[in-house]
Amino acid sequence: MKILVADKISPKGVAYLRQQPGFEVVEAYGSSPEKLLSLVKDVHAIAVRSESKITREIIAAAPLLKVVGRAGVGVDNVDVEAATERGVVVMNTPSGNTIATAELTFTHILCGARPVPQAAASMAAGKWDRKSFNGLELFRKTLGVIGLGRIGGEVAKRAQAFGMRVLAYDPYLAPSRAKAMQVEGVTLDELLVQADFITVHMPLTEDTQYLIDEAAFEKMKKGVRIFNCARGGIIKETALIAALKSGKVAAAGLDVFEEEPLAADSELRKLPNVVLTPHLGASTAEAQDAVGVEVAEQIADVLAGGVIRNAVNTPSIDANALKVLGPYLDLGSKLGSLVQQISPAQITELRITYWGKVVDLDANSVTRSIQRGYLRRISGDEVNFVNAPVFFKRLGVDVEVTKSNTESDYTELIQVLAVASDGSFHSAAGTLIGKSNSPRIVNINGREVEVAAEGKLLVLENADQPGMVGTVGTILAKDGVNIADMSLSRLEAGGTAYMVVRVDTEPSTDAKHEIKTLSAIKLAKFVQL
Repeated sequence: MKILVADKISPKGVAYLRQQPGFEVVEAYGSSPEKLLSLVKDVHAIAVRSESKITREIIAAAPLLKVVGRAGVGVDNVDVEAATERGVVVMNTPSGNTIATAELTFTHILCGARPVPQAAASMAAGKWDRKSFNGLELFRKTLGVIGLGRIGGEVAKRAQAFGMRVLAYDPYLAPSRAKAMQVEGVTLDELLVQADFITVHMPLTEDTQYLIDEAAFEKMKKGVRIFNCARGGIIKETALIAALKSGKVAAAGLDVFEEEPLAADSELRKLPNVVLTPHLGASTAEAQDAVGVEVAEQIADVLAGGVIRNAVNTPSIDANALKVLGPYLDLGSKLGSLVQQISPAQITELRITYWGKVVDLDANSVTRSIQRGYLRRISGDEVNFVNAPVFFKRLGVDVEVTKSNTESDYTELIQVLAVASDGSFHSAAGTLIGKSNSPRIVNINGREVEVAAEGKLLVLENADQPGMVGTVGTILAKDGVNIADMSLSRLEAGGTAYMVVRVDTEPSTDAKHEIKTLSAIKLAKFVQL
C-alpha cells in the first residue's frame, strides 16, 4: 500500500511507516496542487500538516484512498465532506501538543509578570537599565483560566505550583470536576472582575468569537495581564490594543491572531508591553515527534484494518455497516446539537433513549455521534467520534443510554434529554422519514412538532394567544428573512404553545431581540444545525 507524506512530519513518524510490512512511503513535501493530483492516483493514505490542501478534486483523483491523517488539530485544509462522501476516513491528532501549548502559555504568563524579553532587548542594545523593568510575583495572584479543557487544565496545574489562586470559567464544566481539579468554578463576569492574570483556552466558535471585547475589558482590574495561545479571534484585537494603550491591561502575550500571519504594520508589533510569538504552540521537538508518530500509527492501523482513532468524520465501523448507520448518525448528531443549543450551558447528565430498529443496530456509534453533535459548538475541531465520551467525562457530565422495548408513536425514534444543574430538563426527539431516510425533528421539550432537521431554526415557546404566528412572521419579513417551514404545537388551548420556524437566513440581532422581547414569548432560541 502506498502512503503519500505530503507535508513534513517528524522523521520518526516516517520511519515508523517505512518499518511496516507492505507499505511504500512517498515523501513529497511542498508539492503544488497539480503535482499532488498526479501523485494521488494510486495512494491509499495521505499524511499532511497544514500546508497541503486535500481538496475535493484531489480526493476524486485518488480512487484507492482510504485515509487522510492530519498531524495536528485543525482539519481546515481537508475537504471533510468530500472525503466522507467517498468513504475516506479523516483523522487528526488532538492531544500531541497539549504540554507544548500549556508550557508556552505559562512562558507568556511569566513574561507578562517579569518583562524579560524587553529587558533582553535593552541589554542587546548595549544598555544597563534596571529601573525600567520592574515586575511582580505570581505568588498569591489570581489566574483566570477561560476554558478548562486539556490545555487549560495543564496551565491550571502549573499555576497552582506557583502558589496562584486559580479561577476557571467553563460553561460546560460540572462543579464536581472543578472541585476535583482544585480550582474555583466561576462565571465569566466573576473571573473578569477578580483575575490578575487571564488566559484563554477555548476553541473559536460562533459563541466564543470576540468573547473578550470592549465590554469584557471594562470589567477587568486596572493592570490586568492577558494571554492567548488558543485561537485568534477570541480576544478582539482592536479592543485589546485600546486597553493596552489606556493602561487597563498592563501586559499581554499572544501566540495566535485574528489574521495570520500577523500584518507587518500591525499596531500590536509597536506596543512595548506586548510579547508576540508566531503561532508556536506546537513548536517543540517533543510535540512535533508526538503528532508525527501519532498520525503515522493511526494511518497504519486503518490500512491494516485495525481500530480507527481520532476520526473526525466516521466512527470505528466498517464501510458496509456505515451505509446502514449513516442516516442514524446524521440524525443523532443533529439531535445532540439541537439539545445543546436549547439547554443551559451547564448540564449534569445526558440521557439518550432509542426505540425501534435502531435498538438492534450499533447504537454505540449513534451515541457517539449524538455526543459529538452536542460538543460540536463547545469543543470545535478537538472533538471526534472516538474522544467524545472522554470530553463528557472531563466536563463531569454523565451519559445514560436506554434501549427501550416499549411502544412509541414512530417505527424508530431517538430522544436526547439534557438534565441541567438546576434539575430542569431539555429534550429533542427525531426519526427518519421516506425512502431517503431524511432526518426529522418530531418533539422538542415534550411538545410534538414536525420540522426537517437541517438548516436554521427559531425555537419559540409562547403564550397561546391569537396573532403570534403573524407577529413573528411580520418581524422576520421586515428583516428580509424567508420562512422555509413552520411547525406549531400546544398541550391545551390558552396554555403554552411551541413554534418551530425553519428559515433560509439567520435573522439579524435586532430581529432576534424584537422577538425575544415580545410579551408573549417565554423562550426564544436560534439554532443552527
